Amino acid sequence: MAFKITDACVSCGACTSECPVGAIEQGDSQFEINEGACIDCGSCANACPTGAIVQE
Repeated sequence: MAFKITDACVSCGACTSECPVGAIEQGDSQFEINEGACIDCGSCANACPTGAIVQE
């Protein structure tokens, strides 16, 4: 199941350093997960202080 970043993202960047495959990048208005690179490990969701990363 893929993870996605919701509008609750405050662009703090806490998730980017936790992603073991570098699948998270800054988008136009907030961070975005590259679904093709994501390995669904959940590390980003655990690191997010606002709970903005959820499984689809």
